[in-house]
Amino acid sequence: MDKKTWWKEAVVYQIYPRSFQDSTGSGVGDLNGITQRLDYLKDLGVDVIWLSPVYASPNVDNGYDISDYRAIMDEFGTMEDFDRLLAESHKRGLRILMDLVVNHSSDRHPWFIESRSSVDNPKRDWYIWRDGFNGGCHPEGGLPNDLRSVFSGSAWEKDEKTGQYYMHNFAAAQPDLNWANPDVRNAVYDMMGFWLDKGVDGFRMDVIDAIDKPPTALAVSGGKADTCFGNPGVHKYLREMNQKVLSRYDIMTVGETSSVTVDTAPLYAGNDGKELNMVFQFEHTWVDHDKTLGKWKPLPLDLPKLKKILSRWQTALHGRAWNSLYWDNHDQPRIVSRFGNDSTEELRILSAKMLAACLHMMQGTPYIYQGEELGMTNYPFTRLEECNDVEIRNAYRELVTEKKLLTHEEMMKGIRKLSRDNARTPMQWDDGKNAGFSAGTPWMGINPNYKTINAASQVHDPESVFSFYKRLIRLRKEHPVIVYGDYELLLPEDEKLFVYRRRFEDTGLLVVCNFTPNRITGIDIGALRSDGDKLLIGNYRDTEPDEKIIRPYEAKVYLKN
Repeated sequence: MDKKTWWKEAVVYQIYPRSFQDSTGSGVGDLNGITQRLDYLKDLGVDVIWLSPVYASPNVDNGYDISDYRAIMDEFGTMEDFDRLLAESHKRGLRILMDLVVNHSSDRHPWFIESRSSVDNPKRDWYIWRDGFNGGCHPEGGLPNDLRSVFSGSAWEKDEKTGQYYMHNFAAAQPDLNWANPDVRNAVYDMMGFWLDKGVDGFRMDVIDAIDKPPTALAVSGGKADTCFGNPGVHKYLREMNQKVLSRYDIMTVGETSSVTVDTAPLYAGNDGKELNMVFQFEHTWVDHDKTLGKWKPLPLDLPKLKKILSRWQTALHGRAWNSLYWDNHDQPRIVSRFGNDSTEELRILSAKMLAACLHMMQGTPYIYQGEELGMTNYPFTRLEECNDVEIRNAYRELVTEKKLLTHEEMMKGIRKLSRDNARTPMQWDDGKNAGFSAGTPWMGINPNYKTINAASQVHDPESVFSFYKRLIRLRKEHPVIVYGDYELLLPEDEKLFVYRRRFEDTGLLVVCNFTPNRITGIDIGALRSDGDKLLIGNYRDTEPDEKIIRPYEAKVYLKN
């Protein structure tokens, strides 16, 4: 049996501060805006607030390029504002999870400014520098190797002053730190202690599986280089981090690990507690990506494939490691527009609730991304100029302008369906000016459907998406089977229904979710139910007396005590 802990029983709410609430009229969300909305989060019932980066940053990647780890971004407020947010959160029983971005820094961080100043600077080795390759197809010198950036193009950028190249797995303004240098690691651990001593309750660790670089990614060869993600040496660093910092506090830690598999997850988040509490895996978020063009050429949902992926993570980690449960975050589009249906208001509400029930009844710690609890949708992008994300701009340049693998319209279709900017439009609080987000001009366009989809219209409506999420959160706290039960997938090859069972001690759950806008017949739910069970929650007001009929996007959860 899994050991009971507070972070397994918690529900996390992610805030993207730039888009949550503006308190000054600047058009940019800020810390005081978050503080103003704490009662809303308390009412929803969440336990932990994960803040996307609030540190000083030039905002090349919207805060994930940090120029000072111990300062607050001017647009977001001051350290005093942060301290007040922390205190007011704790007063309400809400914990704060900080975003830890230490695979890379901003190129404007003092560490990097020193590092690039000369080849013999004491901080030169705090980052990863290599000579150009002199040979092969580059007789006059070229890239060290063909390592690719996640944001398109080469992962090497030439510094004209010193003539060497530095590594950046993401944007050129995000140089990778050299974790092989113990001075770098100790500086990071000291910074983590600074925040933990302030009273923050843990860290979400950005791309933490990339901090150890394999020799094949660093070699000056001019040829193919292996990926920097998932190198086994990362565990040496995480164990050291745990020993020197994490184990000294009662905190929650989750690692973003795009390379993780069910076999390697227990190394990161095993029950031995030597590294992290849990990890984010990405496998289910790639289910609708094209093999060649990725998210920019979306595929229809293959439900049996999605079920197979999620079920494998449920069964393989049970009793060995802990899952993170999520549909949405700042890097993913809106789930109701992705796997649900936003073509009509009725179908949007039904499918948003169905998707919530499907995820929240699984084992793991659930994460809700701001606006998900309202059923917020993707943005109707039509022009590239409406987009803010550096990933979009780089991909457009490479795929449309340079390689001509996609037309403008094909690319825009991909942007509308799967781009990160869909999650970053401002929070829709009410039907007033700028959706109640800001009295000024918002930094990014507000989804025009805010008149219909907003918090004010839902918080007092017992049939709203918000109220449904509120019920799911409450049920998780009331029924240990939801947190700790084992998992069994039923009807694995069914292309329309996601059905699974949970068991814990003498309690059982049956979860039935229709992923289509059609009435489904021929499946006898009554035959799957247990004697004496009762409907725990559903997304229709009434129950269908004929258990051989499952309505459009219907979700039903049955409980046997």
